[in-house]
Amino acid sequence: MTSGRATVSRAPIDAALARRLVDTQFPQWAGLPLKLLDPAGSDHVIYRLGEELSVRLPRHTGAIGQARKESEWLPRLAPHLPLAVPVPVGVGEPGFGYPWPWAVSRWLDGEVATAEALADSSSAAVELAEFLTALQHFAPEDIPAEGARADLTGLSLADRDRTTRAAIAEVGGVFDRAAMTELWNAALGAPGWDRPPVWFHGDFHTGNLLTFEGRLSAVIDFGELGIGDPACDLTIAFTLMSAGSRAAFRAALGVDDATWTRGRGWALTTGLNAYTSYAAVNPRVAAQTTRQITGALIG
Repeated sequence: MTSGRATVSRAPIDAALARRLVDTQFPQWAGLPLKLLDPAGSDHVIYRLGEELSVRLPRHTGAIGQARKESEWLPRLAPHLPLAVPVPVGVGEPGFGYPWPWAVSRWLDGEVATAEALADSSSAAVELAEFLTALQHFAPEDIPAEGARADLTGLSLADRDRTTRAAIAEVGGVFDRAAMTELWNAALGAPGWDRPPVWFHGDFHTGNLLTFEGRLSAVIDFGELGIGDPACDLTIAFTLMSAGSRAAFRAALGVDDATWTRGRGWALTTGLNAYTSYAAVNPRVAAQTTRQITGALIG
């Protein structure tokens, strides 16, 4: 879940660099082959290392804290979650001109989830609700005080107001500008989260779900993991689900009207950010984000 299209520093990454970093810092894996995962996400270059490991190298400054955060929390979260997560086994240091921490994690077999396969599956929707419920209820006694950990404090909808309104103006000829503005105003005006802070994934969309033999199997990319209002994780309802499965998801999760409205706002703002950044050059992103924005407007 990114904050917009702010200019960020980027680092050149290729297979030779990845090989040198692994071989020098983790010599126990020096003999394992590296294979580029393509397409990877916008935040990391990812290599498969042998059969059981993956190497994730941040592409830009916006992702440089993720390796250590995942290394700290995912081993603790994993035993309590009903779907697999990529447990880190090592954090690498900068080297050979590469400036940031990077991670080696356990490889998870599977295919990226698609709306074509799962949109109408109420059982998959309920599984995702159960995953979020487990995440939200993980070790409440261990949740740091809100604001005490900057790396666990996500942006608010209000933080995204300027960029979202600019994006609405930019795509007003593609989507319904009045409807987008009405939803965004409603999301900003909805009552806030008034319960104790809970864990959220922070980037809970179709691309971060894996399936194996047609069933949900894993949730990946916890770089935006945080504590606070879980409404951001409702984005999955609009990237993956149809109206029927979305209703099953909401009922299983027990989402109130205000949180659902904020969740629709999160789906709108993140969908607009991705659409304006990538749709012109990536037809796959254009299709996915069009589905997301349209779903958010429908509710």
